[in-house]
Amino acid sequence: MFALRNNHNVIKCSDKAITYAKDFKIKAVREYNDEGMTPTMIFREAGFDLDAIDRCTPKNCLNRWRRTFKIKGVPGLNMDRRGRGSGKVKDLIDAEKIKRLEIEIAYLKEENSFLAKLRAKRTE
Repeated sequence: MFALRNNHNVIKCSDKAITYAKDFKIKAVREYNDEGMTPTMIFREAGFDLDAIDRCTPKNCLNRWRRTFKIKGVPGLNMDRRGRGSGKVKDLIDAEKIKRLEIEIAYLKEENSFLAKLRAKRTE
């Protein structure tokens, strides 16, 4: 674990998870897509001891990062949520923020309309 913490491509690590630097994720996806390097080659070149991490980790990480890159581009790789997280608006790119806020506004308008109708029935 000490070697992982000292690797400049790692932001933090625990017994359960490794948080990789966004620059490393971007570089890894580009090397895989453009240069045809394998996930194992990319991780070795980046200074990772494959005995210290699960041998499937490079492949799994690259698959996840490539999917994210394909859908969200570079901004998606800046997030490290692995499908988890608060889903807060601040973590989304602008187009996603707008769409999410439009949905929230529509929901609140419907809720206000419902409450207004409910109040009107009470006063009858």
